[in-house]
Amino acid sequence: QVQLVESGGGLVQPGGSLRLSCTASGSAFSRYAMGWYRQAPGKQRELVAEITSDGNINYADSVKGRFAISRDNAKNTVFLQMNSLKPEDTANYYCKARSTIALWWGQGTQVTVSS
Repeated sequence: QVQLVESGGGLVQPGGSLRLSCTASGSAFSRYAMGWYRQAPGKQRELVAEITSDGNINYADSVKGRFAISRDNAKNTVFLQMNSLKPEDTANYYCKARSTIALWWGQGTQVTVSS
């Protein structure tokens, strides 16, 4: 069982920045694909960004050029740097770890973009 703990959410004004962190338990972090997803009220959960164990990265079109995902395998942590935030980025952001045989979710961290 892998436990994922997200942090870094909060309230930010439009145009502002936030950096989310997700730290995983265990010793196999470097072998996982790590992703950030988000879910706004009344909407389905959607992929924001994913980084594989090889460092390949995929972004949702809506965040390309504004968000950046990265990972620090020595710290078992994946980051999501969010810049130029918009009100439509408001959602609960979830971290996901994916191995070849299983996947795990964190509890989420709320991001609210509002003036």
